[in-house]
Amino acid sequence: MTLAPLIELNDGFKIPQIGLGTWPLNDAQVADAVVEAVSYGYRHIDTAVKYGNEKGVGEGIRASGVDRGELFITTKLDGEFQGSGKAVAGLDGSLERLGLDYVDLLLIHWPLPRRDEFVSTWNTFQELQASGKVRSIGVSNFKPAHLDRLFRETEVVPAVNQIQVSPSIPRPAARAFNERHGIVTESYSPLGAGSELLNAPVLQSIGAKHGKTPGQVVLRWHVQQGLVAIPKSSNPQRMRENLDVFDIELDKDDLAKLQTLDAGPDAGVDSDVQGH
Repeated sequence: MTLAPLIELNDGFKIPQIGLGTWPLNDAQVADAVVEAVSYGYRHIDTAVKYGNEKGVGEGIRASGVDRGELFITTKLDGEFQGSGKAVAGLDGSLERLGLDYVDLLLIHWPLPRRDEFVSTWNTFQELQASGKVRSIGVSNFKPAHLDRLFRETEVVPAVNQIQVSPSIPRPAARAFNERHGIVTESYSPLGAGSELLNAPVLQSIGAKHGKTPGQVVLRWHVQQGLVAIPKSSNPQRMRENLDVFDIELDKDDLAKLQTLDAGPDAGVDSDVQGH
């Protein structure tokens, strides 16, 4: 069994550096996946209201046989719960479906800047944190401009910003901004969207050099950048492989080759216009 290293958040809590992403698994699939993943050493599970699988995640947690205190559970509230006070019922619904008294991390799923409610929502998140129903609070898909506004108008700096990051969408400016402000960057779609990235010849050659799969090379890249990554898989072999990345070190040559995979500044989701 492999346990991922822990990264300390700005509020003193710690997050496992590799977790299990659960979209787009349904309740039945995700319950089995959580049990399987926990047996291999995963202690970090990521879900969201929008995924429609919180109930299954909760079933998997209970069936895993591991003490709740050993697990780090994240969920996210989407646009339906934006606006002053709306996140209270949102989190209560998540906790009921999960069968938990608290979550370790609650995220605003998208900023939705045209609705102009993410500041009021963040104020509600601060109240939820004070209530003990959530330990750490953070955001997802927030750009530096969105975060700057939170810093100006609210009291608490997000512990985490979960954004789309991979070697093809590296987002160096966003990551550097997060780091300057003590925010941990968490990568969703860390292995790229679809199979295009993992088929890159450069990943095959680096993998052969280290005795690892292309996916393991990519996850090692995340780990060495100090990122948290949440690869999604319900395949037992992949799950095991995704945790087995702590015994190699990518060298300067490897990292330089990985930079050639950058698809440019316009690649990936644009959270000024996308989201729900």
